[in-house]
Amino acid sequence: MDKIVIEGGRPLKGAVKVSGAKNAALPTIAACILCSGAHRLTNIPQLKDISTIKKIMSKFGILFHDEGDVLVVNSDNLTCYEAPYDLVKTMRASILLLGPLLARYGKAKISLPGGCAIGARPVNLHLKALAAMGVDMFLDHGYINAGTSGMQGANISFDIPTVTGTENIMMAAVTAKGTTVLKNSAKEPEVMDLADMLRGMGADIEGDGTDTIIIRGVKELEAARHTVIPDRIETGTFMIAAAMSKGEVKIEGCRSAHLQALIEKLDAAGARVSFSDDSIFVKGPDVIESVDIKTRPFPGFPTDLQAQFMAFMCIADGWSMIRETVFENRFIHVSELQRMGANIEINGNQALVKGVPHLLSAPVMATDLRASASLILAGLVAESGRTEVHRIYHLDRGYENMEEKFRNLGANLWREKA
Repeated sequence: MDKIVIEGGRPLKGAVKVSGAKNAALPTIAACILCSGAHRLTNIPQLKDISTIKKIMSKFGILFHDEGDVLVVNSDNLTCYEAPYDLVKTMRASILLLGPLLARYGKAKISLPGGCAIGARPVNLHLKALAAMGVDMFLDHGYINAGTSGMQGANISFDIPTVTGTENIMMAAVTAKGTTVLKNSAKEPEVMDLADMLRGMGADIEGDGTDTIIIRGVKELEAARHTVIPDRIETGTFMIAAAMSKGEVKIEGCRSAHLQALIEKLDAAGARVSFSDDSIFVKGPDVIESVDIKTRPFPGFPTDLQAQFMAFMCIADGWSMIRETVFENRFIHVSELQRMGANIEINGNQALVKGVPHLLSAPVMATDLRASASLILAGLVAESGRTEVHRIYHLDRGYENMEEKFRNLGANLWREKA
């Protein structure tokens, strides 16, 4: 098992280009199940989660081929509709295969998914919506067994906004009979990106980016040509790293409109942030001011940047309050930051952070994908030796070439066998 070793204390300087968004690429690839043909997808990142969904879909008979920076997905011959536990257990996004399998095949057998240990994230919202569309389901030995003689449009109101739930039902509804209305739907850019792809396939969708999405079923779809949006969480991670290290970094190939909540908080912390249509420049402050954050669904502060921003506040001047409202159990990284000298108190879904002059190098253990990134950032500014971040397989699920990108910005870090 690998670890990342970091010798901190260097301000980051230079330019970095972000990769395609993992959380947009996964539903985009899953949507290729919906119709036959050779789908051509660009800006797909090379990540463990991408490899996993390709392995699962290969079990269905789908073929994958790389042509330069284009991923060709041939879905002419579906021969299976079962997603096995040994693959699904590593990635919760595999639940996204349920909707398109039902739309194309009328059957699906999906193992209940696994992934990061950041809360229950139940799939009941997906199942409730599919039942309203005429899908019969039962659980058997950890598998969701689902079937339908034909899905019908329905009026669906999610109890809470759910990104994967919204995406799953969008895909299920594109060829259902009649009209499906999704209320209290997720507004995230990744949802809008999937809607763009589905429209390119011939789907009739409107309202994405609002809390009400309308899908009118069509009789047939055609193979897609689609470019995935840039990864806003990777972008935000580099923005926070630049400010935290008191460096100067230009992040290229990104969209500032996807990160307005973070930009406002970095401004409040004293960083200088400027941006254009496809780049963001961050100059770190001489003195980091404490800032409170509260995670919210988009367009609020992203829960996937909470851990990284907490690491930033660990070296701020004064007290800050971090409130996590999206997932329970997403403060597991706190104990590892405390090993590095951070002063953090937890009370339920709130963390009170008192900034310290500096963090100290220490061996730490990554517990989930975004916690891994927060520990890397902490190591980049830590003093007195080397920080070792263990269990970085989480990191490989969501960040493409992270070590190389940080090294190109002047960081001193490398990968070793643990």
